[in-house]
Amino acid sequence: QVQLVESGGGLVQAGASLRLSCAASGRTFTRNAMAWFRQVPGKEREFVAAFSWSAGNTLYSSSVKGRFTISEDTAKNTVYLQMNSLKPEDTAVYYCAARIYGGNYRYSESYSYWGQGTQVTVSS
Repeated sequence: QVQLVESGGGLVQAGASLRLSCAASGRTFTRNAMAWFRQVPGKEREFVAAFSWSAGNTLYSSSVKGRFTISEDTAKNTVYLQMNSLKPEDTAVYYCAARIYGGNYRYSESYSYWGQGTQVTVSS
């Protein structure tokens, strides 16, 4: 089992920055990738960014590429999502997720463990 706890969400104005954190505990050594997804009411969970230890690379959705950065602090078992130049359309609940097996990084079905989510609201 892997436990994930997100933090860092909040209410900001358009153009501002936020950094989300995802602290992992438990059998963290079983992970081969971490990702951030987001969801708004009535819509499916949307891929935002992923970091893969096995592939050694990062992936971003086209809607956040160039504005968001995913990173990790191995010593702290924490993954971050730095969000810059925030837009109202970035408003959502943000979830971090851990991948244990394989599967497409962009698909939520590929991830076995999820955090409880943190709300990000961007006002115009």
